[in-house]
Amino acid sequence: MARLARFWHGPQVRALLGCALAACLPLGIWLDGAQLRHVVLTALALGCVLIWRVRRRQARDGQGAKPLASTRSLELQARLDSAIVNGEFCFHYQGKFDTAQLRLVGLEALLRWDHPHHGLIYPNAFIGLAEQTDAIVALGNWGIDAACRQLAQWRAAGLPLAPVAVNVSARQLCQPHLPDFVLRCLQRHAIPPGLLELEVTESCCIDDMAQASQVLCRLRALGLVISLDDYGTGHSGLSHVRMLPIHTIKIDRCFIRDLGSAGTDTVIVASTIALARGLGLRVLAEGVENGEQLAQLRRLGCPQVQGFYLHRPAPAADVAALLAAGTPACLVTAPQQGAMRRGADAQ
Repeated sequence: MARLARFWHGPQVRALLGCALAACLPLGIWLDGAQLRHVVLTALALGCVLIWRVRRRQARDGQGAKPLASTRSLELQARLDSAIVNGEFCFHYQGKFDTAQLRLVGLEALLRWDHPHHGLIYPNAFIGLAEQTDAIVALGNWGIDAACRQLAQWRAAGLPLAPVAVNVSARQLCQPHLPDFVLRCLQRHAIPPGLLELEVTESCCIDDMAQASQVLCRLRALGLVISLDDYGTGHSGLSHVRMLPIHTIKIDRCFIRDLGSAGTDTVIVASTIALARGLGLRVLAEGVENGEQLAQLRRLGCPQVQGFYLHRPAPAADVAALLAAGTPACLVTAPQQGAMRRGADAQ
């Protein structure tokens, strides 16, 4: 058993799965039988999950033990509740575009902490701290109301509106009164439900999946769009796709970074697009940072994209021009190494 485990967690599995997936992918799209097509697509997605788990295990084995909490982390955690009350949090917004004509199809609200002493802090520095307390629920509720309020302000300024996506935590999803709270926010700011999208992170640990599914079903019944964010980065991706009432799968940036140069990533992205299409879901690729990635995604049939190449996150006042134009003002180049923190830190 130990030898078998070493084999499946060895580097050979990536090449083997890459060949197998590449061979199966055309069949899953070409066959007429719906049942067989779904079987093939599910097999492809299972292969993606296995590959990702190999990557995660290799990365985890090389990281070692986590350091003790820093003084700054303790300071931030102690200040979270008062920061919410004092209005220290804000959103920066990043555009989402279709790949056909690069039309604006939505915005993602990315959380920032405008700390009075440390300046602008990215979410990876405080979300984990908030999840250790009830602050994560208060922060999530603030975000839902803030997104509705900002939509109302853009409307008052005469700007065309695009749906705004807000991340929700696993703790929020397990609270039965969340749909009532969302409805009150929509009514308070007179926002149609279709303009609010809730994103569930695929890697989040949902303790009560039945309760979360029920809450999301009620939210979907209100007219909200539900997305599965960072798809491919967790251990329960297919379970979430099967059990949660989602509209959209968002492919994580880690699979886009080496798209074209890494054959395995190309197969993973292609199979995820095929999976979404087979299940009647929309799909969006995150982390598009150059023209070659955009071209590859177009060739693979990905309908929507998001990333620095098209639009970098910006404060609400700076997003007005994007809303008015409906397309990127210009294509921006990817940031130089070290110029901006990447991944979750840069979001």
